[in-house]
Amino acid sequence: MLKFLTQFFTWWNGQTLGTRFHTWRRGTEVGRDENGNIYYTGGVDSEGRQRRWVIFSGYAEATDIPPGWHGWIHHRTDILPSKEDYKPREWQKSHQPNLTGTPAAYRPKGSILGHQERPRVTGDYDAWTPGN
Repeated sequence: MLKFLTQFFTWWNGQTLGTRFHTWRRGTEVGRDENGNIYYTGGVDSEGRQRRWVIFSGYAEATDIPPGWHGWIHHRTDILPSKEDYKPREWQKSHQPNLTGTPAAYRPKGSILGHQERPRVTGDYDAWTPGN
């Protein structure tokens, strides 16, 4: 029952009921990636291209798509990464979730939420005071 409610009321937690119905009716599974995401094709979009979509294994986060599948889902290539034995280049990083709002988020030097001391002001700045 909980799975039904999350599919009915949330879009970020896997697929919605509408997406499930569309996938059941028109979708053809074409592959899976190492993160457990499932990729589908089916139907034609407004530009006459074949529709492509992904059902995420967990929360819907676009950065969770690996580089090879990213190129396929955005119509940059028609060859599936599973068919071409895709290997990421050395400069391509593995997925890292967005850490904003978490304790592991980036905090620059001097941030109120950071643990470092703010750098001291140098002599090239004079604070404005009223009446000067």
